[in-house]
Amino acid sequence: MAQLLDGAGKLGWVLLKSLLRFVFMFFNNCVAIPSYCLYLLLLQPLRIWDSSTFWHIEGVMFKWLLAMVSSWGWIAGYTVTEWGDDVRPISEEEAMVIVNHQSTGDVCTLMMCLQDKGTVVRKMMWLMDHVFKYTNFGLVSLIHGDFFIRQGKAHRDKQLIYLKNHLDKYYHSRNRKWIVLFPEGGFLRKRRETSQLFAKKNSLPHLTHVTLPRLGATQVILKSLSAPLENGSVGSETNTPNQTGNKRKGLQWVIDVTIAYPKARPMDIQTWIFGYRPPTVTHVHYRMYPIKEVPLETEALTDWLYQRFVEKEELLTHFYDTGSFPSPEGQKEAASRQMTLDPVWLCLVQSFAFASGYIWYNALQYLYYCLF
Repeated sequence: MAQLLDGAGKLGWVLLKSLLRFVFMFFNNCVAIPSYCLYLLLLQPLRIWDSSTFWHIEGVMFKWLLAMVSSWGWIAGYTVTEWGDDVRPISEEEAMVIVNHQSTGDVCTLMMCLQDKGTVVRKMMWLMDHVFKYTNFGLVSLIHGDFFIRQGKAHRDKQLIYLKNHLDKYYHSRNRKWIVLFPEGGFLRKRRETSQLFAKKNSLPHLTHVTLPRLGATQVILKSLSAPLENGSVGSETNTPNQTGNKRKGLQWVIDVTIAYPKARPMDIQTWIFGYRPPTVTHVHYRMYPIKEVPLETEALTDWLYQRFVEKEELLTHFYDTGSFPSPEGQKEAASRQMTLDPVWLCLVQSFAFASGYIWYNALQYLYYCLF
């Protein structure tokens, strides 16, 4: 009887906490996202007069919104430990980020762990499944210039054309530096069986923790944002001017990011919202490749990309067996870094969001009374 009462008490507390978190996040979205849109609407004259400054301000506010999402996981005890290469020294250089895709929580994890990487978050373009367009953050992503991909053979060719046009129109004009994509397409649980059947049919490696990546979006990005060289790799400088009229260097790096969840249990966005899972440490491994090492020709790029995901499989297998990622070559053990967020800064960002919501509510109410 005592155990039943104790269990009921714990369940009741989890439900109450989840309800309180949901109420807070509901109001957080109700003030933060409309305020972001209204501020940008107010700044439209600046966009015409000085586009660079406008997108700089938009990027700062975009980073604050991502910080709010990060704080939802942070206050629930969902933290990140980083492994592998330190990407902070190249945070101001252009890079393409490829990530293994397990659940909707992957995006939230990246929003958190990239917060302390200089201007990356505000100058980043995301390529995400079209399902994210219909989330609370969809409108913000559309304004920011992110791209939503529809999966499936029926849409694939058209989507790649749309992506090419999207990059040509928005990537340079909005001064983006990092572009993030999930080459696997859909989530692991949805694609694993299909991927394994394809691998068996084509004598490719059998993968359990990742699926075979798709080439299309990766190749479009490399061709659009980098200059080809004679040896079939991609170059390190483009002739496209940036906002100040100077030549951009183009993509300099491919950053291979591997996300590992304890006990191979991916964290979805519902967990971030309701916080019903106990405090959890998500592990993120980085490996950097100079862009000159990346082939551009279709067959060679396919092999290169497949090899990256075979390495991801090895990394994740080692992690799930030992609780850590393997040590780099020449080192006895792998070093990890605890990613931290400044709670004072998070409080200031949240306070600004609620203050903005209050100001805009009163301003619009006053305007309504004046008009009607």
